[in-house]
Amino acid sequence: MLEAMRRGAQTLVAKLLFAILVFSFAIWGVADVFTGWGRGSIASVGHTPITAEEFNRSFQSELDQFSRQANRRLTPDEGRALGLDRRVLNQLVGGAAIEQHAHNLGLSLSDQSIVDMVMNDPDFKGADGHFSRQGFEAFLRQVGLSEKGFIELRKRDELRTGMIGSFVISQTVPKPMLETIFAYNNEKRTIEYIDINPEKAVSVPEPDEAKLKERYEAGKSSFMTPEYRKFEVLFLSADDLKKTMEIPDSDVAAEYEKTKDSYNIPEKRRIQQIAFKDRAAAEEARKALADGTKSFGDVAKDAGAKDTDVDLGLVTKAQLIDKKIAEAAFALERDKISDVIEGTFATVIVRVTQIEPGVIRTLADVKDEVKDKLASDKARFMVQDVHDHVEDARNAGKTLKEIAETMKLTHKEVEAADSRGLKPDGQAALSDIDSRKIMETVFSPDTGLDQQAVELPDNAYAWVNTLATEPPKQKTFEEVKDEVKSQYMTSERNRLISELAAKLVERVNGGESMSAIEAAAGGTLQKTEPITRTTLPQGLSQSAVAQAFALQKGRAGSAETADRQSRVVLRVADVIPASTPSKEDLDKLAKETAPELSNQVLTEYTEALKRQLGATVNETELKRVLGTSEE
Repeated sequence: MLEAMRRGAQTLVAKLLFAILVFSFAIWGVADVFTGWGRGSIASVGHTPITAEEFNRSFQSELDQFSRQANRRLTPDEGRALGLDRRVLNQLVGGAAIEQHAHNLGLSLSDQSIVDMVMNDPDFKGADGHFSRQGFEAFLRQVGLSEKGFIELRKRDELRTGMIGSFVISQTVPKPMLETIFAYNNEKRTIEYIDINPEKAVSVPEPDEAKLKERYEAGKSSFMTPEYRKFEVLFLSADDLKKTMEIPDSDVAAEYEKTKDSYNIPEKRRIQQIAFKDRAAAEEARKALADGTKSFGDVAKDAGAKDTDVDLGLVTKAQLIDKKIAEAAFALERDKISDVIEGTFATVIVRVTQIEPGVIRTLADVKDEVKDKLASDKARFMVQDVHDHVEDARNAGKTLKEIAETMKLTHKEVEAADSRGLKPDGQAALSDIDSRKIMETVFSPDTGLDQQAVELPDNAYAWVNTLATEPPKQKTFEEVKDEVKSQYMTSERNRLISELAAKLVERVNGGESMSAIEAAAGGTLQKTEPITRTTLPQGLSQSAVAQAFALQKGRAGSAETADRQSRVVLRVADVIPASTPSKEDLDKLAKETAPELSNQVLTEYTEALKRQLGATVNETELKRVLGTSEE
């Protein structure tokens, strides 16, 4: 039985579905399960234990994967904050449940079948196309496994894969389900709707002091100052280091000699060019230009050239690909016509209509520019060295301010800023840089620990030290009176709009036409084309479309407008059932639905196994392994 399942699992369809399932259904961890024994099991399913070594190896693998996606190394603490520890545990428990079920069914694989798989595995074949014992042993050393341990691991992997494959291969989507889904997706509706115009339809009376104070007291907790923190920052950037650079004049002169062409402004010319099929045609055209019987435009037209073909634009000599044409064009006087030029790719005649002289910039002209470039290049190479010196100084007990003074780096002290980087007056505390990462560090839960340097754009760094914390404070009524009033007016307006929308819906459902409520709504009646559930017509929100498809034909409802500032009253004017699906329609839908259905079935299967076999977690041992126990 298992052998048949294993053969089926090797098909292209099964492998494709496996790839989808691995991506979308993270329940079992067949790729990262390794055996080992520690102080105890962190979990078990039936008689199958999950050891600390298994968990650690899988947790590290998950951290590595997320670190690659985040383009930085995640710490175990960050992994736990993301819930990776529980995700890995669920994977291992699910995999163990499947393995235990296979054993209960009497399914197993022989050592020889695994050896045959390994011998035929392309990953272990050498340059001659045959199994490479040397390559296999190198792999075992890399992953820290014995040959026997690897065979046991591969057995478990193949056993679980075979069990999963049996579900995937046999999975079919019932035709009635496909027909129901098709009808649901392709039903169309026509919607009549009117936007309520708040300016015309509702009027909010000015609140008195008592009402404002009542609202203030009711929502007092929302009128608090943010938490502010006082902190200092030490910055390291190439710009900082550049200011301290001493560049000798001799280095500036040498650099100028090597790169002086890059500082010059080259001559530019607007060039017109006519290409000919051969030299004879070009000579005939050149003669007509010389005796004045034809103009340059006439010749171009005779040659079949468009204006865009003739005008090469205002270009430098280096921009012309054909060197022969470039030499001739840049030797011509303005408005003169060249002789016939046998270019590399074509025979042409050119004319120059505009000349912008080049500028030769001397060392005296660009000395500061060259010196700045040299200083910038040198500073970029020094950033990492200075970073290491800063770290050494911090380890030696130096303050950030002392380090800044010694190394001539930028140091800033901010008296108070909230998590957004704003001071109490609303101004940015660090206006000249992107402060997002710095403020995340200032307000991180581990702010009391020795913080690592914050990496900033352009190979820059910042070291942060939080000096003091000012907790949120209650704002007085007088301080927030305008804000309270604004909230009150908005809340009252929304309440009145909702009440009006409900009354208008009631009128339409009572038999009135949509046009009869236009005046009360202060809007204009509009009507959509027939739309499906996934269509979002201009002027309607997603919630309005969903509401329309929840109503019967002729019934009305209301929903929030797309800009969330008002409500729309809508009515289902017509319901158009979906057409009968073709075989092609059902086949396409089956391909789209099968993976999701397989995921649901496998989820139910795994959860049922956990309940049936008895899945338990040793929280004490898990905390010890994660390093979060009080022990």
